[in-house]
This record gives sequence, C-alpha cells and structure tokens, in this order.
Amino acid sequence: MDFSKHAFFEGKIVPLSEAKIGIATHGFLYGTSVFGGMRAYWNQEKGKMFLFRPFDHFRRLINSGKMMAMQSPYDEEGFIQLTLDVLRKDDWKQDVYLRPTLYKADMGIGVKLHDLRDEFCMFVIPFEKYVKNDTDAHLTVSSWRRIDDNVIPARGKVAGGYANSALIKTDANRAGFDEALVLDNNGHVSEGSAMNVFMVRDGVLVTPPVTDNILEGITRKSVIEIAKKELGLEVVERSIDRTEVFIAEEMFMTGTAAQIVAVTKIDHRPVGSGVMGNITTKLRNLFDDVVRAKNPKFNHWNVEVK
Repeated sequence: MDFSKHAFFEGKIVPLSEAKIGIATHGFLYGTSVFGGMRAYWNQEKGKMFLFRPFDHFRRLINSGKMMAMQSPYDEEGFIQLTLDVLRKDDWKQDVYLRPTLYKADMGIGVKLHDLRDEFCMFVIPFEKYVKNDTDAHLTVSSWRRIDDNVIPARGKVAGGYANSALIKTDANRAGFDEALVLDNNGHVSEGSAMNVFMVRDGVLVTPPVTDNILEGITRKSVIEIAKKELGLEVVERSIDRTEVFIAEEMFMTGTAAQIVAVTKIDHRPVGSGVMGNITTKLRNLFDDVVRAKNPKFNHWNVEVK
C-alpha cells in the first residue's frame, strides 16, 4: 500500500500515513462500523476516470449506518463531492478501489451502539482482480451458513459480519477452491463469501431474492438491468436449492471488487460444459464497457472525475 497517497480522515484530506485510529476505538474493538466498496475506472481512450454508481453506493452506506444507529455526516451528493476531491488529490490514472467507512469513534470498553460518536473515513488503493481465476472458478459448498438478518443485518455492510465471510473464504481457499457457495439457514443458496450469485437455467437468469439474506449488491443490480436491456434475458429473483447449481447451464458471481466471476465447477462437478458460458462472457464484456463509460445507454451510472 502506498502511504504517500491521500485519505479522508476526521473531516479532512490527509496523507494515508496520517490516517490512524486508536487501539481502544469502539469500531475496532467491537466491529461497530459499516463500509462500502466502490470502484473508479480509468478509460484509456478518453484519458478520463469514472466513478461507478457512487450515488447507489453511498445510499447503501447511509442505510447500513441507520441499521447500526449511526448518523451520517453527509448525504449522497456530499459524499460524492468529497470522493471526487480525494481522487483528484492524487491524479489517479488507473483502476482504483475506494473504501468509505462509518464507524463508532469513541474509545473505551462497553458493548452498545448508542451515545457514541460517529466518524467517517475513506481511502483509495489500486485494484485489479479480486478472484485471480475469474474466468474458470472452482467452488465448494461451504459448511458455514450465511448470517441471518435477525443476527447481524445481512443487507448492511457491517464490519463485524464479515467474520462470517472470512471463515467461508479461508476454509474454501485452504481446501484448494477459488471460492465458496454459502447456504442460508433454510438450505437455499444465498451468496459467495462476499459476492452475489447468478445461474442460468433453461436460458433464464436466476438470482436469489433480497429476502434470502443477501447483500443488496450494486453490481448485482447493474447486471440484472444490463441482462434485460442488452441481452433481452428474462431475469427471475427466487430461492435457489443446493442441487440446482449442479444442473445449471452457467453460473457466475458478482461484486464490486470481484466484478463478474465465471464459475465452471462446483465441488468437482462441471457447471454446464465446464467452461465459461456465452451469457457470462457477454455480460463480462458488456459490464466492462459500462463501467468505463463506453456504453452511452448507461452513462448515467458514471461520474467523471474532473
């Protein structure tokens, strides 16, 4: 990580090396923070950088904060302007990942959410592939279960809840898999370790509904719209049983960091023909054009950094 780059911390833009919290900070001790994951993409032909769907990302951050009794210091537009200021400071000319975070900033011991000061911070890093094998991923069905919304808000990006994701990811990787599928407590496919899930059955694109303890993903929402408008696909949001994934024609996972990851095997069984399918390939290409502001139909999702 390049500590000469800049971050937003305690109300101002500072060198990343100066953005530090104390070891007794509540958000650090108890996971009482919420975060977002957002990307800005460099368009080489235009010589410009574009933030992808920042309004949606910051709306989700604000909503995640509400679930954790946090008061956001800015509205969506305020967050966007602040983000543009941070990006301009370092004149990035490559794809980057942004991590905005709301956290309980008071120091001390005591498990609670009320009567604590809320703070906001954000940093930026260069970022490429989240899943290295993103055209040929081999998954396993995890023995862990997805957190339930009555345990930790599943539709919020709550830092403490990502212990669940870390357990799932580490066990899958140590067993030799690229990623994992996670079931909810009803036995339905919910997510990957930190990605939404799609499958193709009989030419229909199927993804779990928001009521199956999924994160309401921005990339998920984007892919649904692109699939309908650009490929004319029928998209159905419904529960997916475990064994359905073994007879799917195609499968892929989505997320801001991961983008679109093609799944070709699950627990050593091939998905479809065992190679990335046509629909997944087309969606990956379309998505890359959209995020780099190369598709005018979706330019309303892109905010130029200027």
